[in-house]
Amino acid sequence: MSIDSIYRTRSLGVPTVGLPDQYADGRAAKVWELYMGGKTSRTDAYKEWFVQTFKDRGVKTVIDVACGTGIDSVMLLEEGFQVVSCDASDKMLKSALEERWRRRKETKFDNWVIKEANWLTLKEDLNADGDVPIKLFDAVICCGNSFAHLPDFEGTLEKHKIAISQFYSMLKPGGILFIDHRNFDHILDHGCVPQGPNVYYQGKFLKDIKCSNLTVNGKPNMTTFDYEMDIHNVEPEILTKLRIDPAEQVCWKFRLSYYPHRLQTFNGLLRSVFGDDAEHHIYADFQPMDDSTKDPAYYMHVIKRPA
Repeated sequence: MSIDSIYRTRSLGVPTVGLPDQYADGRAAKVWELYMGGKTSRTDAYKEWFVQTFKDRGVKTVIDVACGTGIDSVMLLEEGFQVVSCDASDKMLKSALEERWRRRKETKFDNWVIKEANWLTLKEDLNADGDVPIKLFDAVICCGNSFAHLPDFEGTLEKHKIAISQFYSMLKPGGILFIDHRNFDHILDHGCVPQGPNVYYQGKFLKDIKCSNLTVNGKPNMTTFDYEMDIHNVEPEILTKLRIDPAEQVCWKFRLSYYPHRLQTFNGLLRSVFGDDAEHHIYADFQPMDDSTKDPAYYMHVIKRPA
């Protein structure tokens, strides 16, 4: 019996074959940029930290393995980085492809490679058509709690190790992986997300996130967020573009599920691939971790492939 047979993991209509695409029903994909705040609405702290961290490390080429609608990829392209973007969700990629077409007269956008790819077969998927000019990158990014979408129904984290190994294989020696996750320690211990501002998103329409944790054989196995957005003030032309039924204009709901990585477990997962001696820095809401760190919303990892 699968977990999904007793506990619905996502909005209705989403297929479960292979690597689950939780955005396949289009409900989250339609309003994702409203949730985020738009393609250019990352917080200033986010942009400054991200760009400076990459420039300090001499990063020039980046692969965004969870590009979604393209928000981070667009930010990096505009800052002068060479970017390849991929995602497992064709619904989310649609927005990125539209942005590339809209800005096709700009050379950096005309050269922007966007692919549909599965983390478990990432290298094979990217090389299938021979249209990715870069084979190894200075940086791999997996942002916005995206990695936690990968489930662990077997209870072994084996697929997680395969995915991290695929990320590792895309890096040049000395290259870095940037990967993040929500503070699932707090979510599992308290049953809710930490309070406070979101360091990633500036969207103003989020009304509530209801949190549920599922334990299997005594171990946390899944965290589900039920998102509720109040969109009655969204401009009519935007609703028309998003193909949102006027009857649903006031309240828009969707469900996403995550594997709840505790910080210590995730550290071990990264070390199992990169090695115990790999240079590894952990940040809490973009601030270096120290004894005063308390209840951040996100943990960010920057880990270096040994040269």
